[in-house]
Amino acid sequence: MKLVIQRVKQASVTVEGELISRIGPGLLVLCGVGHDDTSFDARFLAKKTSNLRIFEDGEGKMNLSVRDIGGEILSVSQFTLYGDCTKGNRPSFIGAARPEQGEALFNEFVQALEKLGFVPNIGKFGADMKVDLLNDGPVTLILESAGRSKD
Repeated sequence: MKLVIQRVKQASVTVEGELISRIGPGLLVLCGVGHDDTSFDARFLAKKTSNLRIFEDGEGKMNLSVRDIGGEILSVSQFTLYGDCTKGNRPSFIGAARPEQGEALFNEFVQALEKLGFVPNIGKFGADMKVDLLNDGPVTLILESAGRSKD
């Protein structure tokens, strides 16, 4: 799995003109699922996301997690994270999981966050979403589960 995590002051998702999810301070997480990803990857990245110390403490150092600040997480599925642009100018999405697998593992990621105490704020899988955000910092990180020990 691949995640693009953005520290935000606020973020929202709109589908067909209807607001479907909105958060205040916290994390916007774009989540891509690959062919070889498993439930382990979803759980591993949910835990890693919730514990990332990327919010500033009283001294201006990144020492606090989204949990520490009482922040929210908005998770949005995004298969284009597996877009390969190494050949030509048109991305190939052959590395992205099929929709059934992608949706199942995205839902497992969201459920793992819920088990960690976060309210599930999500986009709509497979929809043409409009994502609006106010990036804080900006702070943007990429997390991947590939190559992690499955122990």
